Parts: sequence; C-alpha cells; structure tokens
Amino acid sequence: MQGIDLHVATGKPKHGEPSKAEDEDATESTAEAGLLEQMKQKLKTQAERDLYRMRKAIVEPVFGQIKEWRGFRRFLLRGLQKVRAEWKLICLTHNLLKLFRSGRAWEMS
Repeated sequence: MQGIDLHVATGKPKHGEPSKAEDEDATESTAEAGLLEQMKQKLKTQAERDLYRMRKAIVEPVFGQIKEWRGFRRFLLRGLQKVRAEWKLICLTHNLLKLFRSGRAWEMS
C-alpha cells in the first residue's frame, strides 16, 4: 500500500460486537483474512511487537487531542480532495496551537 507499513489489531473485537467464538456465522473476506494473517506473522518478532506497542504513545493520542481539545467530530466538506484539505488544516492548526502553548513559537524569530 504505497510504502506504508500497516500495523492493525488482530484479535480484540470492537465494542458491542460479538467475539468470533460467539458469532458462528461470522465470515471474513479473503482480503481481510489475508491482512490479519500477515499482521499475526509480523507480530511474531519482538521488534515488530515493540513498534506496534508504540502507536499508543505516538499516534493515537493526537486523534484524541484533536477530538477533545478542538471538538472536531466530523468533516464539514464533502469529497476526498476537500476532506484531505480540511484534515490538513485541522492538523496545521493543532500543531501551531501546540507550539504557541509551549512558548516555542516566539523562540523561532
């Protein structure tokens, strides 16, 4: 996928969904099953498990901060190009606010 090394959850069901053992009619698409199997193989090495574990400290908090601090719950525009532009604007303002609050914004000049 365009040079992106994916790391996805493999075994924990989402909230409100029955586990695979409870849902006997659950069937995965072949593509999804293939990706999950690849991820399970990838997580067999300690280095990959450590990298996967880091997502909780690096990536996921940013989405929580944007949702909580900025109140961003949904995109206002429609269409992939417009949504991408809106997301870039949200990320830009999030980073600028972090710099401003840290006091580093004034040190750069």
